[in-house]
Amino acid sequence: MQFAIVDGRRSQPEPGLTGLCPGCKSDMVARCGPVRIWHWAHKGMRHCDHWWENETEWHRRWKNNFPSDWQEVIHFSPSKERHISDVKTRYGLVIEFQHSRLDAQERVSREDFYKKMIWVVDGTRRKRDHKRFRSGRGDWRRIRPNTPLFASPFPENSLPQDWIDSKVPVLFDFESSNENPPEVAQRLWCLLPGRASGQAVLWRMERAAFVKAASTGKLDLNWEAGLKQSIEATLRRQNARISMALSRRSRF
Repeated sequence: MQFAIVDGRRSQPEPGLTGLCPGCKSDMVARCGPVRIWHWAHKGMRHCDHWWENETEWHRRWKNNFPSDWQEVIHFSPSKERHISDVKTRYGLVIEFQHSRLDAQERVSREDFYKKMIWVVDGTRRKRDHKRFRSGRGDWRRIRPNTPLFASPFPENSLPQDWIDSKVPVLFDFESSNENPPEVAQRLWCLLPGRASGQAVLWRMERAAFVKAASTGKLDLNWEAGLKQSIEATLRRQNARISMALSRRSRF
């Protein structure tokens, strides 16, 4: 964890410090070694939130795009189940940053628990994922000219299969790959939940624009309320034109 309670205040780890867990109020010690990122650890016990994972520099960079009081926010369900989100904005949006492999059942559990949330996934954890992403984009179609929206009939050919059935938006971050030129490293690829006319819909976002939109409450994730219907109509027209062109060719 990045924060513990020290003398009544949320504090980041420093050598020699001890504190209390904001969630379970048990003792914590600051781990400030030369290898792993500085963090707080529970003293003599596992983390009180079994969804929590060890943070990487990638996690910390992403979290620090947002105010510290939005980070590591404690949530309780009506049944008193307790979890700590990576970020929760003042507008109620939970953002979870995921680096390690995530079991499908736990992914669904988190989505059901937080409901209004979005994933940001480290797309470079496995080298083969980035390679598949680059090679599998051949079946993508731009939905409208000069828009950042794309449709893919086979998202499993280009995206990590663990995430293609998520019920909430998933942003894939390929920033840490040295193979990406700087302008590409600023792009995120958002897989929207569900399908439009049987195809996955992807939204290319600029990193800074995503952070700004999430921070100001202007990130509209309720795409099924209107955008989906518009995209489906566009895809139906595209498919009709393609079918007509193929039909004409078959006559000759």
